[in-house]
Amino acid sequence: MAEQYQVTGETAAAISASIEAGVVRGDWVFGAALPPVRVLAGALHVSPATVAKAYQELRQRGVVETEGRRGTRIRSRPPVAPSRSALRLPVPAGLRDLSTGEPDLGLLPPLGPALRAVAERVGPPQGYTAAVTMPELIEATRPRLLAEGVPVGDAAIAVTAGTLDSIERLLVAHLKPGDAVAVEDPGWANLLDLIAALGMRPLPVAMDEQGPDPESLAAALRAGARAVVITVRAQNPTGAAVGATRAAVLRELLAAHPEVLLMEDDHAAELAEQPPCCVGPVTRRWAFIRSASKPFGPDLRIAVLAGDETSVARVAGRMRIGMGWVSTLSQRLLLQLWRDPEVTELVTAAARSYATRRTALRDRLRERGVPAFGDTGINVWVPVPDETHAVAVLRDAGYAVAPGALFRVASPPGIRITISTLTEPELPALAQAVAAAIRPTAAGLMR
Repeated sequence: MAEQYQVTGETAAAISASIEAGVVRGDWVFGAALPPVRVLAGALHVSPATVAKAYQELRQRGVVETEGRRGTRIRSRPPVAPSRSALRLPVPAGLRDLSTGEPDLGLLPPLGPALRAVAERVGPPQGYTAAVTMPELIEATRPRLLAEGVPVGDAAIAVTAGTLDSIERLLVAHLKPGDAVAVEDPGWANLLDLIAALGMRPLPVAMDEQGPDPESLAAALRAGARAVVITVRAQNPTGAAVGATRAAVLRELLAAHPEVLLMEDDHAAELAEQPPCCVGPVTRRWAFIRSASKPFGPDLRIAVLAGDETSVARVAGRMRIGMGWVSTLSQRLLLQLWRDPEVTELVTAAARSYATRRTALRDRLRERGVPAFGDTGINVWVPVPDETHAVAVLRDAGYAVAPGALFRVASPPGIRITISTLTEPELPALAQAVAAAIRPTAAGLMR
């Protein structure tokens, strides 16, 4: 139990509320273990069934997760608003932080010129009825995606507040609590937390360098998955990219499940070095989501969503009765960034820089007998026998990396290393430290 916080309550509702209040105050950081059911029941003088029910309520709300022998723990991003200090474990002073998963801020294009250009063109203030998705942005989106081979010729298009916003709206539009979602494993930690917060169930799909393993996806579909999320390139955390051959196999597989909602995530967008290989549209409900956060800055919370008419209409309709619309100022800014050749050149240079850093670290690790993965994106995934040991040894060596537990459902242990700010002189020492932190076995650990 957290040293600074004691659980109270005599009923399941009171106990779960007490734990949730501790999360809000930051007394329980992510990954913190809750007491075993019988231990807490004895401390509170209630029955074990009461504590078990409290823990069940917290699981259903996505506040905690149960990990077999590791017991019940606070999720990495519980759907309550904790203090910022509880959102992620602090990195001790003096450590080289390679755990964030963020782009190099120094490689992001400056927004000042684009903002000034937008300001010069902005007309009178928009009212509630006039502020909608800009037709100019939609008109620019379609040829931009078609030029990269994304099949959006007849697709409807909407604008949302980012990738996760798009996925949440699609899931709520088509699924209900208790439904199963096939997710990449290891996969995006925020998506796993979102699915838990919505009361849905993740069905893990094993990953390799070509993306989701077909046999594993087939098993998830047989188990009742009503939706599938596939990252087309720069998969977080493994760096996998779906190739043409794998896309064809997955397409054939999903064609036998026409009622499944297929969501394709292209969060890396212009930062990826290779065009996306799409699986859809192959089911009746399909969406392709491209975010602006990675290439243009995490603070630009905007994404374009292309998909079947029903899915896009439901997303747009729910936005209309909720947040209303994505700010037209943000839409104009994205359009200006797309049209600026200097910005395009800067983003292309950033993509080349990330590719150089990622490939260099991955290859140096492999030279030392360490299985490492990362064909695209800003992360390298390293399978390890023991995450806790590897993270601790690297911390002692001066490096902070992300433990794989944040990204895993059932896949073997690993660590994620973000390469976005690495420099060439740092690579030899880092590769040596990683090699010393693990005892690599077969390269098949990723599977």
